[in-house]
Amino acid sequence: MSRLPTFAIGGIHPPENKITAERPIEALPPPAQLFVSVSQHIGKPAEPLVERGAAVRAGQLIARASGFVSANVHAPMAGTVKKIDSVPDASGYRRPAIVIDVAGDQEWESGIDTSPELAADITADGPGIVEAIATGGIVGAGGATFPTAVKFSIPEGRSVDTLIVNGVECEPYLTADHRLMLEEAPQLIVGTRLLMRALGVNRAIVGVENNKPDAIAHLSTTLEEAGPFPEGRIEVAALKVKYPQGGEKQLIQALTGREVPSGKLPLDVGCVVSNVSTAIAVYHAVQKGRPFVERIVTVTGKGLREGRNFRVPIGTSVQALIDAVGGVPDGTAKVVFGGPMTGKALTGFTVPITKGSGGVIFVDESEANRGHVRGCIRCSRCVTACPMGLEPYLLEKLVNAGMWDQVEREGVLDCIECGACSFSCPSNRPLLDLIRLGKAETMARRRARS
Repeated sequence: MSRLPTFAIGGIHPPENKITAERPIEALPPPAQLFVSVSQHIGKPAEPLVERGAAVRAGQLIARASGFVSANVHAPMAGTVKKIDSVPDASGYRRPAIVIDVAGDQEWESGIDTSPELAADITADGPGIVEAIATGGIVGAGGATFPTAVKFSIPEGRSVDTLIVNGVECEPYLTADHRLMLEEAPQLIVGTRLLMRALGVNRAIVGVENNKPDAIAHLSTTLEEAGPFPEGRIEVAALKVKYPQGGEKQLIQALTGREVPSGKLPLDVGCVVSNVSTAIAVYHAVQKGRPFVERIVTVTGKGLREGRNFRVPIGTSVQALIDAVGGVPDGTAKVVFGGPMTGKALTGFTVPITKGSGGVIFVDESEANRGHVRGCIRCSRCVTACPMGLEPYLLEKLVNAGMWDQVEREGVLDCIECGACSFSCPSNRPLLDLIRLGKAETMARRRARS
């Protein structure tokens, strides 16, 4: 049996805990209120277009992108704007948001097709697809939240030959993308074709870790039944289960053998990567005129009697998801927003779901306890685990010493914040915490120099 492809350097094997993998997607009960952030994407916050007391329809543009790297924001549900206020994000910082009191009767903005019928016939050309993506406020739904229209606007003189669709979902516990591949494979395929046409490429690879054999088989069968396609070939590739396989640079190397150099982008090796949730959002935006107003969120944990995969309107509070599963389970030590490796422990439950939110995880004491921090024993496990070839123990020491020039020279900005170093450290050292601090300081110093 041939070995499954994977990335070459580092990686770990945390417990998968895909508890909700067999739980179908279900609609969350409509919330009474939405807190729609105008800064739920990388780049400049969107500029609000509505005022207090305004009636809004579902899918209506309520905040306009305010720069090249920015994204439109739409009303996820019909209702009345209660106020424009600041609400806490997952890090505890308060961000501007449009608060909407949800109406009993839901009316959609004109021109939006909410029917379930598949729209498989593509008529838009590349520029038209990119324009529809921008209009729909589509951003990277895998967590990065980079505006998709910007990613797919290839600069003149540059070329791309391969689209990679990321169906890895390597974070423990999360199963939202897994369920989408099983339940919305036709929409994913049309979305992939749209992205191929936008890039002008004739090759796309959907990468899926081998712990999702049902998704691999279902996508392969759906492709065989639907193809061939005028855009070119779409293939499904099974990958070895290894974290962080879903990192852009790791995924590109696993599927193409190409290595993205330090400080460079996937574009520099002829690739563009898009998450499966993003590709499905692109399908809805281009083929149905439906903006990015909802997403799938996994609510799970070992202490939860029954975890779920919910279809959630953007702006729904975490509290509403907690209520939908019967409250916080006994024995929960912390609630994590996102995946357990890269997510953030919440200090409150008023935090709203954003376009990049993939999960809410109840973590019990056995998993939440970091353990007593001991001195570094120079075991080099963090070095072995790092998928970027960095020396986390050294970066931690340099940050602690405030040696910022050397922190930068040692490549701190190459860190993808996967947490493999902290996970592998037998001394429970806060490696990722210090490296994140080093990255923030280094970026601030670079901005000051420019």
